[in-house]
Formats: sequence, structure tokens, C-alpha cells
Amino acid sequence: LHMGKTMKEDLTVVVKYIKQLYPPEFNVFSTYAELYHNYFASQAKKNAESHLEDKDIYLLLSWVHNIYPKDMRKDHVLAEELEKVKLGSLLPSSLSKELEKKYLDSEEATIKNSLSKCLDKEIQRWKEDKEPEKLSGHFQSELLAIFVIQSIYSGQKRAKDISTAVGEELSLRLSKELPAFLKSYKDAFEDFKEKSKKHRYYKPILIANINNCWNFR
Repeated sequence: LHMGKTMKEDLTVVVKYIKQLYPPEFNVFSTYAELYHNYFASQAKKNAESHLEDKDIYLLLSWVHNIYPKDMRKDHVLAEELEKVKLGSLLPSSLSKELEKKYLDSEEATIKNSLSKCLDKEIQRWKEDKEPEKLSGHFQSELLAIFVIQSIYSGQKRAKDISTAVGEELSLRLSKELPAFLKSYKDAFEDFKEKSKKHRYYKPILIANINNCWNFR
């Protein structure tokens, strides 16, 4: 990010003050821009080929797909000049796809694991046999639905912030994950119904979960 800021500042100086000091055939701006771009590309490739943590993969993909092309190269002072240079992407397509797959696999697994843990906590609350909270006079069990919806929405937003294509791919994956989670929820609930009829708050817990189903619609 620091290098990107430096590039913007330096190229802005080139456009405003240095370019006009040389004949057009010197292509001063193109020379500066290509040198910066080639350096960034070499560093991005080097980083992509090293062992990266999940957060580093996200940052690198964000830089390649979003920050660099949109923020750096769409700067109002530099846009026209950069358009003439045609610098291309910072990473080869194959390497970019490989990183995207790693990110998507990790994000999908993380969300799946979070949903599973949340369901386990919900089941534990049932077993504790405590009266569910009421909302507008009705028993509710909203924490599960809120967490699930927020987890999926946050994951989709993070992916979309990288690129529209990455966001769409994660949404497609999660659209298959949600039904699997809901089936696990249903199975656990059916198991509770059969085995916990002697619980003091058996009926309120049933009502709360039935009401909760509307939150997933």
C-alpha cells in the first residue's frame, strides 16, 4: 500500500511537472509507469509464489484486482495517461486463479466451520433447558439466524470487495452450503423433539425454533 501511494505521488509529479520538459518521443510518463508496474508485478508474483497466510492472500488479491486497477490507475490526474500505456495485470492469469481458489476454499471452510460451531452452541442452549427470550410477546431464538446471515453476508462482501467474479463464486458455493446447514439444524431439532420431551421448557423451545425458521426464509 505504501508503494502504491508512492507510485501515485511520483507519477502525478511526472504528469504535472516533468513530462513537459522532454520531447514527446521520449515517452517519459510511459517509462516511469512501466518501471513501477514491472517492479510491482515482480513483487506480486514473488509474493504469490511464496507461502501466504489467508489474510495475506486476501490483501494481495485485493491489491491486484481492486486497489491497483481502480484506485491507482483510475486516479483523475493519471487515468488518461495510464490508459495510453496499457500496463495489464500485476499477476499472470493462471497464478491469479490459483490464489483465488485458495482464498475461496479457505473462506468457504471458515464460514462452514463457524456455522457448525454456532449450531453446536444453539443445541447446547436447548439442553440447558432455559426459557427462551421473548420478542413482542413471542418466544424467539434469533441468535442462530442472525449469526448465520451475518456470516454469509460478511463473507460475500469480503469476496466481492476483491472482485465481482470472486464474490459471485463464493456466493455460488455458499448457496450450496446453506441448505446443508439448514438440514443439520433440522436434524438436530428433530432429535431434540424426540429426546427432550421431559424438559421444563420443552414447548417454549419448540415454539422459539419454529418462529426462528421465518428468519431463514
